[in-house]
Amino acid sequence: MKVAFIGLGVMGYPMAGHMQKAGHDVTVYNRTAAKADKWAAEYGGNAAVTPAEAAEGAEIVCACVGNDDDVRGIFYGDTGALATMESGAIFIDHTTASAELARELYAAAKEKGVGFLDGPVSGGQAGAENGALTVMVGGDQADFDKVEPVINNFSKAVTLMGEAGAGQLTKMVNQITIAGLLQGLSEALNFGMKAGLDTKKVVDVISKGAAQSWQMENRGITMLDDEFDFGFAVDWIRKDLGICLNEARKNGARVPVTALVDQFYAELQAKGGGRWDTSSLIRLLRDDK
Repeated sequence: MKVAFIGLGVMGYPMAGHMQKAGHDVTVYNRTAAKADKWAAEYGGNAAVTPAEAAEGAEIVCACVGNDDDVRGIFYGDTGALATMESGAIFIDHTTASAELARELYAAAKEKGVGFLDGPVSGGQAGAENGALTVMVGGDQADFDKVEPVINNFSKAVTLMGEAGAGQLTKMVNQITIAGLLQGLSEALNFGMKAGLDTKKVVDVISKGAAQSWQMENRGITMLDDEFDFGFAVDWIRKDLGICLNEARKNGARVPVTALVDQFYAELQAKGGGRWDTSSLIRLLRDDK
């Protein structure tokens, strides 16, 4: 298929690459043109100078940018993707954004005869590079059925969760879960160290029982080694948790632990840890950090 991909960050760059390697004709756009040129040279695809140029003639237009305003910036206007998308084409927003935005863009796309799906992803940079992301989708079944084979090029699981916005709401559930898990894991590991245990042996043992989680298996040892120069950044989780907290205020959900962990992440930002991995919560519990 003819595909456009807008946004070549740590996630978008390999996601677009997987589609090109799978045989799709991919044209990319990135705000920093040098990144798009580098991608085109590496994967053999094409680079465009505007989102509109990238989307022209594309059957599927994917985006993975920063926040709601960034998505609006590449979607609307004379240089936005919607300007050149043809009837029947489908726009998929892989950005972690608000459900409100997803519903807004769905309505705008429908007015032009274009499909829209919100499809935030989970799995981090490693998942993107390995083609093993989990994709949570909101939108119409017919549009989902058309794009599912393409999304499968960079994912291990892709599921239609409901109408427009349901993908973003599911991602919020994901981020709320991760925030709580990481705080609990941080407290548990710090407790183990204070108790004088061989905490790496502790992680090995409890990861085989009911306490097992992806965070424990992939971040437990690096947390003990005080290594955080990788992974999903504190700045990014704060953006995501802000979306979660705002949605919770609208729907009446009580998320006290999430609000507390969000403030812990704010403390890490104040310490200069905005680009540390989200597992750096443990640093707030150590006397020497």
